[in-house]
Amino acid sequence: MAVRIRLSRIGKKHVPFFRVVAVDSRRKRDGAILANIGTYDGLNSKVILFHEDLYQEWIAKGALPTDSAKKIYRLFKKGAQAPEKVKKVKEAAISKPKVEEEPAKKVVEVKETVSEEKKAAKTTKEASEKKD
Repeated sequence: MAVRIRLSRIGKKHVPFFRVVAVDSRRKRDGAILANIGTYDGLNSKVILFHEDLYQEWIAKGALPTDSAKKIYRLFKKGAQAPEKVKKVKEAAISKPKVEEEPAKKVVEVKETVSEEKKAAKTTKEASEKKD
């Protein structure tokens, strides 16, 4: 079986995100895989996760990496890996600044006072009509 280390796309349209996988070379691009070696963000050109031990293990077994897989391995070796940044993004998403609720409360209060004034005007109008 001819094993290749290549990319498998998992991103949406216009958001390229890839897994680095070991796969039988006869399989489809996103077909069944033998091992998941890492992940790569193609939009920002960053290696998110990379298991170097698995990569070396598959190379020792005779797997051939594609040019793009070699490029990602070189990026990993240079230190382009950023798992902390992923955590920061998640923390930032959780700790978004909260929208002030006071303006919304003021709008509700204004609406209530307007509706109370309308009711009062209506009752006074009805009272004056009864007198006539």
